[in-house]
Amino acid sequence: MENRLKRQMAMPLLILAVSILAQGKSTTLVASVKNPSYTGGTLRRILIIGMSQDPAIRADFEDAMAQKLTTDHIEAIPGHSILLRPDSAEMDMNYLKAQVAEHKIDGIVISHLLHVDKQVTYVPGYAYNIPYPYYRSLYGYYGNVYHQVYSPDYLKTDTKVRIETNVYATNTPEGEFVWTGISDTFNQKAAPKVIDGVVKLVAQELEKEGIFG
Repeated sequence: MENRLKRQMAMPLLILAVSILAQGKSTTLVASVKNPSYTGGTLRRILIIGMSQDPAIRADFEDAMAQKLTTDHIEAIPGHSILLRPDSAEMDMNYLKAQVAEHKIDGIVISHLLHVDKQVTYVPGYAYNIPYPYYRSLYGYYGNVYHQVYSPDYLKTDTKVRIETNVYATNTPEGEFVWTGISDTFNQKAAPKVIDGVVKLVAQELEKEGIFG
């Protein structure tokens, strides 16, 4: 009975915690910089490159970003559709330059994982107690004790995934820097969730900066 009461009283706290989490954004922009000296104009044919050792994650990111950036005036191309790459993120730069020229790419969006941080926090249990006069009466005791709210202690693990995204124009031989942004994604255990958050945030920032189109 005691365990059942604890679960019943802890449920509102759990619902509240989930509601607070749902209201917050899981992906945030930590920093962004646009090259103030860039004068190459807007970019319309964009190559998307995800740097990952996992080919599946790489392809998923490139597809998602390409789909998000493609409009009537912008053609975004997933890197895996025109680039031959090994299972690692390694790629020959001369080959990349040749593909950029052959497919008339005027801009490149490239993202890579900077690091993943995990922080474990101890959250102590706590209880809200009701004053004690009711102890003198059996019925007073029973009628009041079940109102006690108890929350057990636990360990909370917070995970932060930091990703850097850069934009380059191909109007110079080595590629001209246009924009960079660093994003943090919090407590998303599945790669698709991380990709979705980063793609939405980066696309929003690039639209705001007027880099494409």
